[in-house]
Amino acid sequence: MKFATLTKAIAGGVALSAVLTGAALADPALIYDLGGKFDKSFNEAAYNGAEAWKAETGGNYLDLELQNDAQREQALRRFASQGANPIVVMSFMWESVLGPLAAEFPDTNFVVIDAVVDAPNVQSILFDEHTGSFLVGALAAMKSESGTVGFVGGMDVPLIHKFFCGYAQGAKAVNADATVIENYTGTTPAAWNDPVTAGELARAAADQGADVVFAAAGGSGLGVLQTMADLGKYSIGVDSNQNYLHPGSVLTSMLKRVDNAVIKAFNEAGDDATFTPGLTTLGLDGDFVGYAVDEHNQDLITEEMISQVEALKAQIVSGEIEVHDYTTDSSCPA
Repeated sequence: MKFATLTKAIAGGVALSAVLTGAALADPALIYDLGGKFDKSFNEAAYNGAEAWKAETGGNYLDLELQNDAQREQALRRFASQGANPIVVMSFMWESVLGPLAAEFPDTNFVVIDAVVDAPNVQSILFDEHTGSFLVGALAAMKSESGTVGFVGGMDVPLIHKFFCGYAQGAKAVNADATVIENYTGTTPAAWNDPVTAGELARAAADQGADVVFAAAGGSGLGVLQTMADLGKYSIGVDSNQNYLHPGSVLTSMLKRVDNAVIKAFNEAGDDATFTPGLTTLGLDGDFVGYAVDEHNQDLITEEMISQVEALKAQIVSGEIEVHDYTTDSSCPA
């Protein structure tokens, strides 16, 4: 059974007229955030999860790529009014929109990733990005010859500071004297899809001595990976495994298993018997965050580095090492 996803901006709105063609009313739906479905990062991880669920179950799902913030309410209302269940939405940008809509559609279950919305029919999923970022920060410091590493975030918001702070703590756990250069692509949602600016920030960090730069910037991060490859230095990808994009230059990727979160949501949230509203936090325990080693970077990361970072991971999981979460108090000790 095929479904069609037809999206078109019309007079500032969203046309979804064909989105449910041939689909059962209880099909789940997924709304990607700004930056595009195929951003090779956050959104694409969600898409990969939906596709994996489809392949495993034989079910169908509906999806939509937002073009601007103004489309959020109309897109969500249209899916809900046409019977999609559950509806999974991506990013903290949904916090103000989802609450009122969830109240308007009490029989629909919603799942929001990267935000907390308090409603009886909403499950909020957060990730311990700071712990996964700690591990890649440690690897960055192990690999760095200069003692200086960099970070390029997307939108300058607390969530991305959470990535930075974990990364900085990890780097300094390995090298207490490490310098960590911090930059953000912008202050508006456009910062998620601006690889030119992100690449310029990576180049500036390299000019200051950084030989490894972590990109936590959605689609903008592709500019960081390209620039560091061009300079013959190292980058670190985010969310999805981006090692394959520049083999031999991408040191590793900080995995945020959004794909598994989407699979879990599609499997459980459509049925009230298995739906769990409230807050769910996913982290190192269960490998919902971590780092990637594969054929594209295995020559860059030695067995000794893996042994060291696995020891750090075990200490975090056991509680021996406590990684500070920037979002708890808007501060970073590193």
